[in-house]
Amino acid sequence: MKAGQWDPKQQKVVINDVPKPSAGPGQFLVKIQSASLCHSDLIMNMRPDYTVTLGHEGVGYIETIDSGAEDKGFKVGDAIGFNYFIGCCFECDACMVHNMWCETGKSRLQGFAVDGFFAEYAVVDWQNAVKLPSNLDMSKTAPLFCAGITAFHSVDSCELKPGEWLAVIGCGGLGQYAIQYAKAMGYKTIGLDINDSQLDMAKKVGADAVFNTLQNKDYAEEVKKLAGGKGVHAAAVYSAANAAYATAPAVLRIGGLLMIIGIAPKPLDFITTFDLTTGKYRVKADSTGIPQRMKKAVDFTGKHTIQPEVDFRKIEDLPQMVQDMHDGKAEKRQVVVF
Repeated sequence: MKAGQWDPKQQKVVINDVPKPSAGPGQFLVKIQSASLCHSDLIMNMRPDYTVTLGHEGVGYIETIDSGAEDKGFKVGDAIGFNYFIGCCFECDACMVHNMWCETGKSRLQGFAVDGFFAEYAVVDWQNAVKLPSNLDMSKTAPLFCAGITAFHSVDSCELKPGEWLAVIGCGGLGQYAIQYAKAMGYKTIGLDINDSQLDMAKKVGADAVFNTLQNKDYAEEVKKLAGGKGVHAAAVYSAANAAYATAPAVLRIGGLLMIIGIAPKPLDFITTFDLTTGKYRVKADSTGIPQRMKKAVDFTGKHTIQPEVDFRKIEDLPQMVQDMHDGKAEKRQVVVF
């Protein structure tokens, strides 16, 4: 089968012919329908010194069910999405927080430490899988499994009431998902970014207002004025840039919530214990989370038919996809369809 892989010797993404995998105990073999590229896929130094198949966002159809995965509510042919940690126990105290901390020490990240989803077939642990609503377009659904679920959890955890304001800082794929979820939950949204094309996409998917924080030096005051003169009730940061985080407190009202999503390269040095203890703002964080949380996000996505704007590509395009994302040219989620 064809697979898009990181070759550490050549230091580049290559397309290789590799053996079709087989499901082991407790696993499904999945015929991948689509896989999407995420910014974290660009962190090549997280990968081992051997060739590994990229991709941690994927959906597909169950082709075989191995021993230990029978009678789990799935059948051959089911359309499923899946989380991307494999080998963990899925039930220890640490796994109830995040699967990367599994107490067995056997958790591995697909697409990084072991083969991921930019391939015609992949294996997944049955605990990771969730059935997909029939109204979702499978070719567009791969980004749901990381970006979409992360965006849903983050918006859902912002403690907002219908009619309240959410600032979405960073309007790439994650931010665009977040805007759609926020609108479906009845919130008002403001998109903040330094890229006009991504701000245009934010408007397209439903943002009530957008501001280019690089070009508009008065954006913070304008955001506050728009949000009742006090500022937004929550600001969720989907960018990994430290500069994006630094903009967040300026648009929050007193007692507002700073939601941390993007993983910045440096500590957030603007957060002070005085601001926190006096309640100037609150801080929370969220992520894709554990498989037990996925169904709520997937069901909501299906109910409201929330899907991202995507560019459809072929597996042979993966090296160029990676380069385009690295160069900041990818305005939409880039999806390989098999």
